[in-house]
Amino acid sequence: MGETPNHPPPVAAAQPPAPPPPNLGLSRGPTWTPAEQLLQLHYCIHSNPSWPQALVLGFQHYIVMLGTTVLIATTLVPQMGGNHGDKARVIQSLLFMSGVNTLLQTWFGSRLPVVMSASFAFLLPVLSIINDYTDRVFPSEHERFTYTMRTIQGSLIVSSFINIFIGYSKSWGSLTRLFSPIVIVPVVCLVGLGLFMRGFPQLANCVQIGLLMLILLVITQQYLKRIHPSMNHVLEKFALLICIAIIWGFAAILTVAGAYNNSKERTQASCRTDRSYLLSSAPWIKIPYPFQWGTPIFKASHVFGMMGAALVTSAESTGTYFASARISGATPPPAHVLSRSIGLQGIGMLLEGIFGAAVGTSASVENVGLLGLTHIGSRRVVQISCGFMIFFSIFGKFGAFFASIPLPIFAAIYCVLFGIVAAVGISFIQFANNNSMRNIYVLGVSLFLGISIPQYFVMNSSPDGHGPVRTNAGWFNDILNTIFSSAPTVAIIVGTILDNTLEAKHSANDRGMPWWVPFQNRKGDVRNDEFYSLPLRINEYMPTRFL
Repeated sequence: MGETPNHPPPVAAAQPPAPPPPNLGLSRGPTWTPAEQLLQLHYCIHSNPSWPQALVLGFQHYIVMLGTTVLIATTLVPQMGGNHGDKARVIQSLLFMSGVNTLLQTWFGSRLPVVMSASFAFLLPVLSIINDYTDRVFPSEHERFTYTMRTIQGSLIVSSFINIFIGYSKSWGSLTRLFSPIVIVPVVCLVGLGLFMRGFPQLANCVQIGLLMLILLVITQQYLKRIHPSMNHVLEKFALLICIAIIWGFAAILTVAGAYNNSKERTQASCRTDRSYLLSSAPWIKIPYPFQWGTPIFKASHVFGMMGAALVTSAESTGTYFASARISGATPPPAHVLSRSIGLQGIGMLLEGIFGAAVGTSASVENVGLLGLTHIGSRRVVQISCGFMIFFSIFGKFGAFFASIPLPIFAAIYCVLFGIVAAVGISFIQFANNNSMRNIYVLGVSLFLGISIPQYFVMNSSPDGHGPVRTNAGWFNDILNTIFSSAPTVAIIVGTILDNTLEAKHSANDRGMPWWVPFQNRKGDVRNDEFYSLPLRINEYMPTRFL
């Protein structure tokens, strides 16, 4: 019997590779690649509209920043013991220094189209100074006012050296090198969202004009402009001024008609156009001059509190600079530019102390929102607005006329402008991996604590400036209460720590660092010099430390 040969079992044919899963994004619509610069601007940072348009747009920036200036003076001056004439002079001083500091920043500082205006970060330290003199006996209320202003002057002068040091020593730039898009998102978002109390809560003090202003602005600027191309050209740029004029006129008619005669005092103060008393008390011509309130008074406990505010303005201005760069078509500001701008901000604070401003300045969030509203990021327009600030600070009657605009009208504007800045912050997430659970964790914790912690401090702060930190050292209380009452500052602290300690090296790509790092170096991107180099070839003659 023959043997049956052993044949190897047949080899199964290799299965073809499975097709890749369908790209659901492509099957449902287009995807959008990250854009380093916005392409829908009419004018970017170094392009300019015609001179007539630039003048009107510059005046519009002046009107927008005026609301914060008037609100701060209205809040602080009566508590100092000042009268309506004193309030008018404080507003003139704040406007004058805003104009000077904006010119300095646009020429030699950040070089971004950013208005420098009075900052709420100084509110707690100033209230602490006011509270220290409440029980002290003065010959008159005006004497108490001038003594308080002299103390504020001294505190501003000394605390200004904090910003000068961290700026020109490049310490602030070194800190910003730790940032990534994951840190920038919550910081810029909270630069806008952190000011929510100045939006609808302020608007609600006079719903009749505030809500009407908000609705009219949205309809006019976003819907009516689509009716005809010529209307689009006008309304997109100037709808804000048109709406202010209409609602201001409506408020004046209601005031004259006696609509608020029987209302509560708070309602009358918010709604009537004749309750600021600025027009009757402002001088025709008054030039702010150094030490106009007298010799500065230096007191250590007050200086430390003001130092906390100086640090807060550095953090808040940094977030505002990133938003401004994005909206104006520039690349993110490099570390050396941020150092330079914070150092110059310190010099500006020194000048504010010398010229007797009630508070220091920081980058104006609402004016950055206006860049996005009008789609015009021109540096020249912001520089023109400085002319209006300085002019109306000297010719007081003319400035008082516009300063009598009811504050709920400004609050309605802020509801739109602060929202635009917050949305700009969200747009930075496109440069990082927003599907990374690690990034989602850092973003979520930074955003939530950036809102929650300041809200706790604000809710537990008394009207006289005492916050929840109440140790025996008043200066220590003022520093912590000021720092942790600022949403962007808390976001920088929390976001930077988490982002640089949670798998930072292994997740560099997810954090967006390959895209981010070139913009942080002076020569990292060829466009850095295009946007941020100083004018008139000053770079060639100045020490590197100040560049």
